Order: sequence, then structure tokens, then C-alpha cells
Amino acid sequence: MATLQTDAAQTLSEGAPREAPMSPLARINAILGGSAGNLVEWYDWFAYSSFALYFASHFFPKGDQTAQLLQTAAVFAVGFLARPVGAWLMGIYADRAGRRAALTVSVALMSIGSFAIALIPDHETIGVAAPALLVIARLVQGLSLGGEYGASATYMTEMSGKGRRGFWSSFQFMTLIAGQLTALGVLVVLQHLLTQTQLEAWGWRIPFVIGGLLAIVVFWIRSGLSETRSFLASKAEGAPPVRTSMLMQHYPRETLAIFGLTCAGSLGFYAYTTYMQKFLVNTAGFAKDTATAITAGALIVYMLIQPLVGWASDYLGRRNVMAIGFGLGALATYPAFTLIAGTTSPWVAFAVMTLLVVILSGYTAVNAAVKAELFPTHVRALGVALPYALANAAFGGTAEYVALWFKQGGNESGFYIYVAVAMSLAMLIAARLPDTNATELILEA
Repeated sequence: MATLQTDAAQTLSEGAPREAPMSPLARINAILGGSAGNLVEWYDWFAYSSFALYFASHFFPKGDQTAQLLQTAAVFAVGFLARPVGAWLMGIYADRAGRRAALTVSVALMSIGSFAIALIPDHETIGVAAPALLVIARLVQGLSLGGEYGASATYMTEMSGKGRRGFWSSFQFMTLIAGQLTALGVLVVLQHLLTQTQLEAWGWRIPFVIGGLLAIVVFWIRSGLSETRSFLASKAEGAPPVRTSMLMQHYPRETLAIFGLTCAGSLGFYAYTTYMQKFLVNTAGFAKDTATAITAGALIVYMLIQPLVGWASDYLGRRNVMAIGFGLGALATYPAFTLIAGTTSPWVAFAVMTLLVVILSGYTAVNAAVKAELFPTHVRALGVALPYALANAAFGGTAEYVALWFKQGGNESGFYIYVAVAMSLAMLIAARLPDTNATELILEA
């Protein structure tokens, strides 16, 4: 695999047009432009999970709190089913029409989905049509996000310079966390401005209106982004049109590696962040606003550490950083969840949750760069997006549902073992990756 990559990199370099290196200011503008859209897309996606505690009873009125959350988690998982389709369609589109074109389409779809959730009447008004429309809205958001990851990861990695690719590409996940944190920030503000009754009655719709409006603004911003030199050079050289079959025919090991790494990475991410907010309430017994504050504090640390870990990968190697992160995650998951479940101290819960997300940064800070560096330009967006989205649908999207299923069955610790085993396998995969710092296939910007 390394030989194939090296040969491809040499061919690309020899045939690529010689241009002056991108200026630091131009690089920063491109990264910030791509980051802004990524933040809003993920804010819209995570607003659903952040406010599920308040709107679950509107769409699923029957059963206790765990049963209602289980049903909203199922809809959350359904949204992930559309992500592979979005990744496939938008990945091909990004490799044919350009990264910028795919980014603008994805954010437009997210705006539609957010406005739809904000306007859907509840179960009492329209009956079973309410959860059905919620599912459709989440499917639209899933199509959007499936295309967003591959396009934004590819765009931001191609806009990063070789010597600082880990650092700059880490902003892709930094803004993903910022989107989740923004959703929680809106929740905190609304918890202080509105009463519990108001939030549960109609206040939960506000964040979806905000998300739809922000997506419109980002659509305008993304329309003015510059295209990457890698894509333009690939088109100028007459690269073959991308086909889905290329992935398994020419890059089977790379495709399967991305799938395996993402299975554990996405499972860990949703277990440590999205599900953790509910775990703090439903298992540890913290009040909803306390759980929100704990989660927000840990996410701030998580967000800020991404560039530091990305920077470290430029020196230590992204393969090494990723393998260490997964190894530590495999060791820490079971005792960490057990400790949080038994503590009554918000500070202990915050410290343990922060430890988990710092460990997970070994994957999240470098995953965009690693995946993009494995593929040549003409198939890069599809190669990054499709196996990532399939793994997310199978493991990330079902994380909350599986966790609640274990809890409802009286064996909650089974979920901790499930996460730890997945991370152990991913550690082995990461350790066998090529040194993408040296073998990357990205045309220097």
C-alpha cells in the first residue's frame, strides 16, 4: 500500500502545475471559511440530541423517561442511515464538481432539515404523523451531514500545508465540537431565560430556528470560498472520473482501515459526549442543568486541545498519536463510566469526562488528515466520506440506542465493555497504518 501511495504521489507531483506556495493569510482565510460552515452543520445536528430531554414527550408521549429517550435515540440513529447515501452522492459530487460546490449543497440541506424540525406539530396535534415527519427531517439532515464530513475534511486538509497539516486539519474536528458546544450553550441560555415548563412546551423549537438561519448565512459564505489547488490540478491533468467501485478495486486496505477506525472513533465520541449528557441524568442522577454544565465544561477542554494534538502529530506521526489514543481509551472506558455512575460530585464527573475526551483526541484531532492522506485527489472526497459514513451509521448512530438497551436490560456495564473492545481493535488497525506524514498523496498548497 505504501508503494502504491508513493508512486501516486510522485506522479501527481510531477504532473502538477508549479505555483507559488499559498500565503499564510490565504490559508487561514480558507480554513476559517471551511470551519464556519462545519460548525453550523454540526450545531444543527447536535441540537437534536441536546434538546431531546425536552421534546421527547411531544413526539413519543407513551412510556417513562427511559422509554421516551430510547425512541428519540432510535430517530437519532435513523438520521445516520441517510449519512452513507449523502456521503456517496456528495463524495462523488465533490470529486467531480469541486469541494466548494459540495460544501454549499450540504449546508443548504441542513437548513431545510432544521427549519422542518422547528415547525413540526406535536403528537397531540397530528398524531403519528409527528414522529414520521421528525424522521424525514432527520433523514434530510443525515444526507447533509454525510456529505459535509467528506467535503470539509478534504477541503481543509488540502488547504493545509504539509508541515502543519495535522495542526490545520484539526480545526475540522475542533469546529465539530464547537458546533456541539454551541448547541449546549443555547441550551444553557434557554434554561436560564425560560422556565422548565416553557422549555418543554415550546422553547425547544428555538435552537432549530437559530440553526436554520445560521445555515443560510453559511451558504452565502461558502459560495465565496476558493477551490483547492489539489482539485484544480487533478482536473487540469484529466483525472479519471470517480466511481464507487474504485474504492474496493484500487484502495481496499485504505477503505477498510477508515471503516474500522471510524467504528471505534465514532462510537467513542457519541458515548463520551452525546450519550454522556443523558447518562449523567438517567444513571448518575444529576439534575439536567448540572449535567449540561458538566458536559459543556468538558467539551470546552476537548475543543481547545484539538489543535495541540494535531500539532503533536506533525512531529510524532499521526499513526502513533492515533494508536496511543485508542489504546488509552480501551483501558479507561470501563472504570471511567463506572466511576461517573457512582459519584455524586459534579467535579469528579467533570474530571472523568474530560479525561475521556482528551484521550479520544488522539483519534479526533488527526482523523481528517489521516483519511485524506490515504487517497489521491480524484477519489479523495468519496474515499474519506463513504467508509466514514457507513461506520458512523453502524456504530456512532446506534451508540445511544445500544447504551439505553443495555440499561433497560439491567446490564448497563455491557455498554462500557462494548466501547472498550471496539477501541482495542481500532488500536491494532491504527498501529498497522502507513506513516501518512511521509506517504501522503496531497498536492502541496
